[in-house]
Amino acid sequence: MRRFRVWHAAITGVVALAVAAVPAVASGVQEQPSSTTAGSDAFYTYNGSKPLSSYSPGDVLKVRTLPYHVLGIATTLQATQLLYRTTDAQGHPSAGVTSVLRSPGGDGRKVVSYQSFYDSLDPEDGPSRAVAGNVKLPGGLIANGESTLVAPLLLSGYDVVLPDTEGQAAHLTASREYGYNTLDSLRAASSAASRTGISPDARVGLMGYSGGAVATNWAASLAPQYAPDVNKRLVGYAEGGVLVKPSHILRYIEGSQVWSGLIPELLIGQARSYDFDLKKYLNDYGKQLVDKHQHSSIADTLGHYPGLTWKKMAKPEYANPNSVPELVEAVNKTNLGLAPTPTVPGYIGQGNAGSLEGTTSNIAGIGSGDGITVAGDTRALARKYCAEGAAVWYQQYDALSHLTAPTATVPTALAWLRARFADKEAPSSCGSIAEGNSLAADETVPAG
Repeated sequence: MRRFRVWHAAITGVVALAVAAVPAVASGVQEQPSSTTAGSDAFYTYNGSKPLSSYSPGDVLKVRTLPYHVLGIATTLQATQLLYRTTDAQGHPSAGVTSVLRSPGGDGRKVVSYQSFYDSLDPEDGPSRAVAGNVKLPGGLIANGESTLVAPLLLSGYDVVLPDTEGQAAHLTASREYGYNTLDSLRAASSAASRTGISPDARVGLMGYSGGAVATNWAASLAPQYAPDVNKRLVGYAEGGVLVKPSHILRYIEGSQVWSGLIPELLIGQARSYDFDLKKYLNDYGKQLVDKHQHSSIADTLGHYPGLTWKKMAKPEYANPNSVPELVEAVNKTNLGLAPTPTVPGYIGQGNAGSLEGTTSNIAGIGSGDGITVAGDTRALARKYCAEGAAVWYQQYDALSHLTAPTATVPTALAWLRARFADKEAPSSCGSIAEGNSLAADETVPAG
């Protein structure tokens, strides 16, 4: 009951925010009408005469201002949405969308980039659609519900940037693309300062949970090389429930009661992002699941296929997922343990009571987790960062699962970010993190 009151107060705070609309200022980008019809919104399409490759990452292509919506209800808070040039999972130029929310008490110099855990194969479930008033069921409820997490940031004086981290093709699990979209959305928000109010030298904190933690961590990892202009403004990253090594995740959730339902989505996301034919390795049942869930969200599959395994979906000769070379290549590209170490401090929270959600694992080299993410993987990632000189505060919650850990990680992340913006020294738990799993790249094995 207490948690419901807190959430209700937060969402009420969003609805109650009364701020003036962002003034219309002439700019060199195309102004768009505030159409919000799902599936027919021209704002998301780049139709310019110049090829996307002629723009730099973060360049703004379109801009519009509209009311910030919660569950389809327009509030008095205004949101500025930007279509911008970014990079997809395979390194190709693409167009991304982000939403910028100005705090009534903000000055444009303190920004939190909040990465959503919308986890969907349907672009219509993205946070920008929720901001624009879309309430697509059931997947769209996730991004709408995250207004309860955005509200405390706005009420604390932080401007908030909300990127559609999966891109417009819904590249679920394309972790590197998540990072590119996040970093370029920050570039776009600052380059369009006359519309967004975000200062070009604004300090930035990154925050996310679960799928949002994937985007958060990859953004922090890629920033020094991909976006050094953003990296120099980062105060740190705060996250919980991060998926580190996808091949371990697949094995960890196999046969579970709740999270095994995500197996088809995770596989579709890898195949779509890296453009390989997954179905040629699947049996009839596997093909049926893949066909059914091409546009599903986590809300469509969670708990729907208890006991599901890769082996139940695959042809007999591909009973070992490592016998699928394209899949091995994809999971290695999305292995956070093989990505660069961030140069800014981080808070990483991890639950470890996955049995509460029906996930148990006695597999050597994997061990326990929160139900979907593997605690040994996260510890190994934190230890890697520590060994390379980064300040990491890792906290493991042995009594909390993936769905309950946010009760601890979210308030901790908010407090941790507040301290970084206040220029307090980042805490470190590097001397007390237990050993973890190997995050080495997977190797292909022969089929059959």
